[in-house]
Amino acid sequence: MFWKVLVAAVVAIAAAFLTQSVGITVATFLIALGVVLIVEGIRVVPQQQAWVIERLGKFHEVLPPGLNVIVPFIDRVAYRHSLKEVPLDIPEQVCITKDNTQLAVDGIIYYQVADPKLASYGSSDYVLAISQLAQTALRSEVGKMELDKTFESRSEINHMVVSVLDEAGRTWGIKVLRYEIKSLTPPEAILRSMQAQITAEREKRALIAKSEGQRQQEINIADGAKQAKVLESEGDKTAAINKAQGEALALTTVAEATANAVRQVAAAINSEGGMLAANLKVAEKYVEAFAGLAKTGNTLIVPANLTDVSTFVSTAMTVLDRTKVSSEAPK
Repeated sequence: MFWKVLVAAVVAIAAAFLTQSVGITVATFLIALGVVLIVEGIRVVPQQQAWVIERLGKFHEVLPPGLNVIVPFIDRVAYRHSLKEVPLDIPEQVCITKDNTQLAVDGIIYYQVADPKLASYGSSDYVLAISQLAQTALRSEVGKMELDKTFESRSEINHMVVSVLDEAGRTWGIKVLRYEIKSLTPPEAILRSMQAQITAEREKRALIAKSEGQRQQEINIADGAKQAKVLESEGDKTAAINKAQGEALALTTVAEATANAVRQVAAAINSEGGMLAANLKVAEKYVEAFAGLAKTGNTLIVPANLTDVSTFVSTAMTVLDRTKVSSEAPK
């Protein structure tokens, strides 16, 4: 502001040299001084910012966003704070786990100014304070866990660090919104051991999966063979049943046909002239039989009275007569 008053004085001196009038010089100086006071007394605060005003070196107020009026020469803007969420990168540091393993950890903090007055007077450098406290809290939390547990508990570590920072940040007017671990890097030897362990675990799972597949394959093959045998036996059973039923049906059919033939022969014998036809048929069969014997063998057994064909025919007809009489007898 001093240089603005100096500019007003220079303008007044220039007016005095030009006009050689005391009144004009004083008026020019007053007008220039008024312009300086107006410019210095009006403050336009941008959105999402807070300006801290000190009056004669003592905290007076926090100017909200928009147009504000202060007292020139008495009030001054001591601090300007952004109320936006600010990311703060935490440098990588080496932590010692519960099982005495070194672990390089880095992360990022997201914070926001909640109280501009406390942020101005609560700490000389709240950014440095937050960064150092985050590193301390992180070392403390990692030291409570074993190496394997740290990889599984990132969210838990983040939550604990945020709790510690948020509690301490209240006195600094800072609200810590969240903390995120970016990377956890163990030593090279530990990495090789972990990789070997992961490889062994994958090979183990592969062998288990392969054995399960072979077991399931054998089960499927055995089950298929069992079903095939069952189906084969069912087929054999069905075939045997069908064969038996076919043979029974054939026997029944042959018996019925034979019975029908016998009935038809009997009916023919009982009819007029049937007995004579039967005698003639028997005689023909007798002659044909003896004619065939001479062609099929050298040794013949013939009846004693071979020439007496009529006697043989009479004997056969006697049998037919008896059969006829027995069939006509009352039942």
